[in-house]
Formats: sequence, structure tokens, C-alpha cells
Amino acid sequence: LIRGYAATVHTWNLRVFDPTWFAEDAAPLESNLRRRAEARRSDSKLSMATLAYLEFLERGGKIEFCDLGPSLLGRLLERRTPILTGLSATFLYHEARQRPDDVSDDIDGDPVGHFVVLIGFDPSTREVVIADPMHPNAFSENHIYSVPVERLIGATFLGALTYDANLIVIEPSDHDPEAAR
Repeated sequence: LIRGYAATVHTWNLRVFDPTWFAEDAAPLESNLRRRAEARRSDSKLSMATLAYLEFLERGGKIEFCDLGPSLLGRLLERRTPILTGLSATFLYHEARQRPDDVSDDIDGDPVGHFVVLIGFDPSTREVVIADPMHPNAFSENHIYSVPVERLIGATFLGALTYDANLIVIEPSDHDPEAAR
């Protein structure tokens, strides 16, 4: 945003956002975020996430809440704009949870968040093409691989456990994101 790009976060992070905040007659999102941060000020992680979203909005970013499915992914990806995606690596890779020292531990570990970039969607195979900075990873010896859309959607929703659960679309600011709808 500081460098002149437009950014939209499509969120499913119910730890931070309430679905009712996106209704037409809802109070301004910034107001609800401030009230949420105040109500949960003893939760430092939630407060930090909420303040970061407020800063994002103040800098001109947009936050949207809608149904996540193949049609949304196809619509966003047909614009040929990569989508930064915060999701659950634990679910995406179907690997054990991890302890804070990054050791896999299915008993005492916690779910792990991760960011990947969505770069394509094939509706005929219902697979999403991912560019993944994790190397090696559970799917491929290189950084590019495909996963079933259902796996990606599940991993994205479960990203709420790690304050992720979002798709971030970054475009040149002269592009009208509404025109793609």
C-alpha cells in the first residue's frame, strides 16, 4: 500500500472478524475492530492482529468477507494476479502439529500457519496451482505443485487457528478490482 499498490484481503478469520460486520447496515469495520481489540485486550495475539488490520485499513487496504469456493478462486485467478494465501500448513501437508521449536509432535504440538501463492486454477481437474516457498515440501521436490481445491479450501479455513485464513490480492492501484466481479 505504501508503494502505491491496491490490496484486498478476503478473510475467513473468525477469531478477529465477525460475519455480521460485513452486512450493508453494519457499523464501520474499523469501529468493530477497535471494539473487539478493547474487549479482548488481555489476548495479546488477538490485539496485535486487530491493530495490524486497522493499520491495513488506514493505509487504504480493503477487507472482504464472502464464501470461499472454486468460483471465487477462479474469478480471482483469471485476472492473472497471484494470490498470497494464509493457511494451515498442518492441514495442507497433512503433517503432524509442531512444537514452538519446530519439532513435529502430534500430541503436544500446535497447528502451524503458512503462506503460499496461488497461481492457477483448473476447473476441469478442480486443482489449484500453488507456488510454495517451503522446500522441500510434502507435495513436490520443487516449489510449484497442484492440490485439489477442497484441500486448499480446508487449509485456508483452518488457517483461522493461526490467525491466517485469508487470500490477499495485491494489484497496481490503477486496476479497478470491482471490474473483475
